Amino acid sequence: MGLFTKKPIDKLILDADDGEKGLKRSLSAGNLIALGIGAIIGAGLFVRTAAAAANNAGPSVALAFVVAGIGCAFAGLCYAEFASMIPIAGSAYTYSYATMGELVAWIIGWDLVLEYAVGAATVGIAWSEYLNKLLAIFDVRIPFKWCHSPFEVCQLHSQTANFPDEFGVHGLMNIPALFIIFMLTILLIRGTKESAFVNGIIVISKVAIVIIFIVLGWSYMNPANHVPFIPPATTYTDSQGVGHNFGGIWGILGAAGVVFFAFIGFDAVSTAAQEAKTPKKDMPIGILGSLVICTVLYILFAYVLTGVASVNDFRTAGKEGSVVYAIKTYMTGYGWLANLVTVAILFGFSSVILVMLMGQSRVFYSMSRDGLVPKMFSDLHPKYSTPYKSNWIFLVLVGGFAAFIPGDIVGDMTSIGTLFAFILVCAGVWILRRTNPDIKRQFKVPFVPLVPILGIIVCGAMIAGLGWTNWARLGGWLIIGLVIYFAYSRKNSKLK
Repeated sequence: MGLFTKKPIDKLILDADDGEKGLKRSLSAGNLIALGIGAIIGAGLFVRTAAAAANNAGPSVALAFVVAGIGCAFAGLCYAEFASMIPIAGSAYTYSYATMGELVAWIIGWDLVLEYAVGAATVGIAWSEYLNKLLAIFDVRIPFKWCHSPFEVCQLHSQTANFPDEFGVHGLMNIPALFIIFMLTILLIRGTKESAFVNGIIVISKVAIVIIFIVLGWSYMNPANHVPFIPPATTYTDSQGVGHNFGGIWGILGAAGVVFFAFIGFDAVSTAAQEAKTPKKDMPIGILGSLVICTVLYILFAYVLTGVASVNDFRTAGKEGSVVYAIKTYMTGYGWLANLVTVAILFGFSSVILVMLMGQSRVFYSMSRDGLVPKMFSDLHPKYSTPYKSNWIFLVLVGGFAAFIPGDIVGDMTSIGTLFAFILVCAGVWILRRTNPDIKRQFKVPFVPLVPILGIIVCGAMIAGLGWTNWARLGGWLIIGLVIYFAYSRKNSKLK
């Protein structure tokens, strides 16, 4: 058996139909749309928007969301065709196994582990930041050292505003971030349906808050903050000495790569294909429905936020908790909205972490059933039918990242991992149309190969905008994965 041996499509479908041993089919199309919105509306909207405006695009970050949305639309169509044709857990990993072979499948599965683990940890860290803002309403706060990593020091501007009299204090451990990941892991072990119910309540509340901010903030926008809407191309060096392409086309592409962080929502939806009640109908609706709703909200929200506060605000006092800062500073009389937004953001981040943790365990569930990782990752709980051992193992990994690593180090790694997965999925649809044209497809991507090619080009352009440091980090992670593959996975593959 060679490195590029493909898993037969009929075997994948047989695995999906093995209901007695498999995951419970308990999710409707509405659950899947809520699951996608739960992942998409979160850190990308409330944190990464301001970061992209400050470091990359200025007010044209709204255009960056257009670029990211277009890339997601092309990739989303390809995901929808795969999910309706191969309704089984594993997302891009499973699709790559069927189209490009075992080695490529391993690479993308390993990439998805990075994407979800680092993403969940990053959002957990952001959750910790906003928890302190909520506690500040009651004149309570967690000391800097217990809500930051050992690699962080309390600096001027935003941090000293949040932690008075703690300038120069080093962090020790981010306890709130570890706490929220622990609680959501327990919820996932209890069951997917229960998790989806909680997520649905969270989605309704935070979407309502987003719409309220857009409507009320529109009248508080300062036209001067949008001039020039596309800044001239320069280089901006942030407080940590990292240079960024700011303004111009590269600034917009860089910002699109940064805000892409949150667009893994419909990617995570596809990992739940084996738990959908009628996957051939529900998966395309869940994937594309959540994408359309969230892209529109993103563009409007980014336009209003950069109109209410300036780019300089996001670089200084408004760097942390940018949305709350903009409301309290510029929207007079809406302090109550700032408090509601803080609560909504905490709920929103919780749902993002929930979906990421779920997606990660489901990818390893599929890889374990194929023999590429140990059997424990596919062992199901005797009562809840969830991969509980996998959830506990990833609690240690993700919790370690969240407790001891700064959020700004790992944020862009989630984006580049996601974009890499999207490129392989677009290529996979094109390949499978040529190699297996007769397979029943309830949903078909229009204009093949044009749509897959455009998806590859747009996602590739955003990867280019993220810069060489992120390329190097992704390359290093993939090298580690290849070592594991040749040392363990290739020998234990069930196809072999």
